[in-house]
Amino acid sequence: MYPNVSKYIKEGMLMLKQIDLKKKAQWQDYDARMAHLRIQMGELQRKCKELGIPVTIVFEGFEAAGKGTMINRMIQPLDPRGFQVYTMEKEYEEDMRHPYLWRYHIKMPERGRIDIFDHSWYQGLVEGRLTPEEVRLYEKQFTDDGMVLIKFFLGITKKEQKKRLETLDKDKSTSWRVTKKDWEKNKDYDIWMERFDKMIVQTDTSNAPWTIVEAMDKKYAICKIMTTVTGCLEEAVRKKEKGAVPAEYAESPLTDDLLSGVLQGVDLTLDLEPQEYKDRKKVLQKKLGILHNEMYRKRVPVILAFEGWDAGGKGGAIKRITQSIDPRGYEVVPVASPNDIEKAHHYLWRFWERFPKDGHMAIFDRTWYGRVLVERVEGFATEQEWRRAYAEINNMEAHLAGSGAVVLKFWMHIDKDEQAERFRQRQETPEKQWKITEEDWRNRDKWDEYEKAVDEMIVRTSTKEAPWHIIEANSKLYARIKVMEIVVEALERALKK
Repeated sequence: MYPNVSKYIKEGMLMLKQIDLKKKAQWQDYDARMAHLRIQMGELQRKCKELGIPVTIVFEGFEAAGKGTMINRMIQPLDPRGFQVYTMEKEYEEDMRHPYLWRYHIKMPERGRIDIFDHSWYQGLVEGRLTPEEVRLYEKQFTDDGMVLIKFFLGITKKEQKKRLETLDKDKSTSWRVTKKDWEKNKDYDIWMERFDKMIVQTDTSNAPWTIVEAMDKKYAICKIMTTVTGCLEEAVRKKEKGAVPAEYAESPLTDDLLSGVLQGVDLTLDLEPQEYKDRKKVLQKKLGILHNEMYRKRVPVILAFEGWDAGGKGGAIKRITQSIDPRGYEVVPVASPNDIEKAHHYLWRFWERFPKDGHMAIFDRTWYGRVLVERVEGFATEQEWRRAYAEINNMEAHLAGSGAVVLKFWMHIDKDEQAERFRQRQETPEKQWKITEEDWRNRDKWDEYEKAVDEMIVRTSTKEAPWHIIEANSKLYARIKVMEIVVEALERALKK
């Protein structure tokens, strides 16, 4: 963390006002120092790629502080095949039709690559679209996963800012870069200083600290930036080569009776007569068609997440929902094991890519809960990874809901005997044999382990923003009607807001 941050908080001082922005590069060996840093940068990039360390570098600061110049100088020693620079100041229509963090999350680097952001999610914090807590949690999920997150704030004086804006404005080749908003920010320099100061103090954490760069002198600024980057990467490489163990993840304990009582209390005898099923299905599907159109008109996104036992009826429920709604307005996302590209990213990355834009519906057949279910039980994720996933998932779903999305989660529940019967039917029916695999049979052998994982998943991740609905699915007819009823009720509530 930046030195003495707590002091500034306690004394109500503006940290940025205490920074000496007039620092200059006075090293006699400046050229030699920079030559060494450039060699280091290239070597460390290759090392990070070899070790699979993802790196994100964020540049924020006052207008005309030189973010573009600093980025350009910093990347010169790097292999261009291993990094990507994103300019994120402008928000496009596609961005605005998704949750705020969507456009940043989908750009996060895969392991071994470097992503550089000219402006970032901190725009959302300054504009009041994100809270400091949301930002801290957003960054923590990546750093907990092994990402190196380096954040720079470039500071210049009001006078220097005005001078640079005037220089840019006088030159025909650069005048387009100066906007009315830039001049307004210069006029309100002190107000923006307070906003930036608050932003830094509230989000300066041990896992993602801020480095304030005195950017009046460009030589001093780039030297400080490259020194900071090489220092951070060297530390990350050292830890990775040493095989450093992540800090133990702490969570509130749950009693055995709470963890073991969720699925056991479900009444699986519930059923429907075929005629009643047909009558209710007809009414519900008609409502779904109308509501789906209205959700599209009002640009409300909908996320339906289906989990459940193998042969639990996920596909049947999804089919009945989609039969009466416009196929142009929804996508069914079948989730299988992650491919190599998906494995190279944070585990939530592949789901962010498929979240719907405003007015559309995404239906997930299997979900991000694989981290705390199959990856937990089968050992594909470490205990640290799946334990911290509960909070990461809750935070993600809260952001989706806070952005206006309807988020519904269904657990399709059957008993072991019913599953065995459905497996047998699939094996004996030629057109359904593709639905049964050896993996399905292997999973049955770990029924008790999966049941324990499901119980804990539901207890830890059923929230007001994204509740779990346990569906009594021994009767396919009953299950399909209940799912449709829940969806209809949720959409009706959303449209009343």
